[in-house]
Amino acid sequence: MASRLAGKSGAITAGLVGYLFFVEFVSGIIQGYYIPLIPDLARYLAINDPEFNWFEAAQLLLSALVVPILAKLGDMIGHKKVLLISTVVTAGASWWLVAAADFWSFLFAWALQGFYVVWLPLEIALIFDRGRTTGRGPSQTRRAAGLLVVALQAGAIVGALGGGRIFDAFDGNVPLTFAVPAIAVTIAFFVILFGIPESTPVPGRRLDTVGFVLLTLSLMTITSGLAFLRINGPEAIWVYLVILLGLALLYPFGRWVLGHPDPAIDIRVLRRPEMWPVQLVAGLFGISVLGAQAPLATFAGTPVEAGYGLGLGASDISTIVGVYLIGMITGAALFSATARRLSPRVALIVATSLVAVGYLLFLPLHFTPVQVATNMVIAGLGSGALVAALPAAAAAGAPLGQTGIAAGLTNTTKTIGGSFASAIFAIVVVYVGTQSVVATAGTYGGYMTVFAICGGTALIGAVLLVFVPKLAFRDPIIDEVAETIASPGAGSARPDAPTEG
Repeated sequence: MASRLAGKSGAITAGLVGYLFFVEFVSGIIQGYYIPLIPDLARYLAINDPEFNWFEAAQLLLSALVVPILAKLGDMIGHKKVLLISTVVTAGASWWLVAAADFWSFLFAWALQGFYVVWLPLEIALIFDRGRTTGRGPSQTRRAAGLLVVALQAGAIVGALGGGRIFDAFDGNVPLTFAVPAIAVTIAFFVILFGIPESTPVPGRRLDTVGFVLLTLSLMTITSGLAFLRINGPEAIWVYLVILLGLALLYPFGRWVLGHPDPAIDIRVLRRPEMWPVQLVAGLFGISVLGAQAPLATFAGTPVEAGYGLGLGASDISTIVGVYLIGMITGAALFSATARRLSPRVALIVATSLVAVGYLLFLPLHFTPVQVATNMVIAGLGSGALVAALPAAAAAGAPLGQTGIAAGLTNTTKTIGGSFASAIFAIVVVYVGTQSVVATAGTYGGYMTVFAICGGTALIGAVLLVFVPKLAFRDPIIDEVAETIASPGAGSARPDAPTEG
């Protein structure tokens, strides 16, 4: 009977993951589709290329704000309901982009499209909820999360390769080109509606409105300050005051949630030894996985006349990025098996160490495309594993009714880490070191500093994970077996155990 039930549970989980695989594939399409179109979009909107940073800043800001709220709502009313709501907003924004033809309209639509960032945390919470009753929720979630990240990166590759080609096929028609991802998100809505079962919310929960308002004010102020730092440069002293104000607003937020019976974010849970390292590592991970994207691309495109850089064109840079994404797919796919063989904690340490090694290798090896691609594959293996593992680990370490918010917080901290790094790196590559002989290029010392920061922060993350308890994130059923083996006498207490007589 037990095996039949396990098989049935496995089949349900496989079906659930299959539908979510498609949803995450669409998420990847959104993230990759628009990148090769950015120069043409700037001309279409009659703006300068640097002004496109406003769209990225707005989307990062919104994602940092909405993920904690939507994740908590998922814990309260059901993760599928909130997944549907976020998909409706994303689809509406995607269709708005089809019609948007001016800066402000495009800015608002682009920002609202960022609601897709909550999909992965909600999906992981859905999977963990389904697997919890089997006693194997953590391991099932790790396997499923790996598959979802495979879908995400595969979608990003398809989107990046398809965006430019579809644009050319439509003879540069932006609205027709933008209709493709809008159609994909619309289909994803119906896949969620008809294919995905609802999770079981914990009754008696309520939304901590005051707590979320305080958190929103803090995150909005911090991320806005970081965006303005990137845009206005280090000379703007008022930007630092904005960031400090945002950090100061975390104090009243902390005081409030500690006294609330059902807080927006339970700081007591974050204090757990299996939780705080994961959230900190997510923030450090955001420095490399989000903040280093632009420096890597511009370093690869720096003309060799500068004395460094690879002098690659757009198509060759795309190839290196594709190699990096393949590394991420491989890392995500292998993480579950690695965690099963080594333990989830050790697998997380290995993944973070791979990110550190990949970026630190840039310091001595950055002179040829093969060297750069090799470094990015190593970093990609670790990055792919962490994209899957961090929200899954947070969900496994959270108490009942807080899986969504725990998984969502890894996304929020990662976004803040990426925003901080993006702002700092934009300054570092201009002001650190001697100016290049090529006027448009960054400095050699700046790029090396960026790679050192990415590798160093990943190394710090690996050290932090050492403080996670050795048995964290394991299946409860495995722990029960281990306890039974350690205490053989306990097994005789089972009701169905044979008796002597």
